[in-house]
Amino acid sequence: MAEKKRRRKIKPSYLLPKPVSVGDEVDVEIEGISKRGEGVARIQGYVIFIPNTKPGDKVRIRITSIKPSFATGEVIEA
Repeated sequence: MAEKKRRRKIKPSYLLPKPVSVGDEVDVEIEGISKRGEGVARIQGYVIFIPNTKPGDKVRIRITSIKPSFATGEVIEA
């Protein structure tokens, strides 16, 4: 009997264009805290982790890295 090859499923979000790029500066409001203690913001549903922030903070950030399902940023103005 021939074995079936299992195809790896790719999440659709990996294929979609990201709403931010590395180096972009955006204003966001921190919505929550991640398990690692970083602030979490969203732009069009895309998750951005920002260290040294807390929920309710309104900050200007610079995007430092982009991954398929999230980005990281740094605060440039509180």
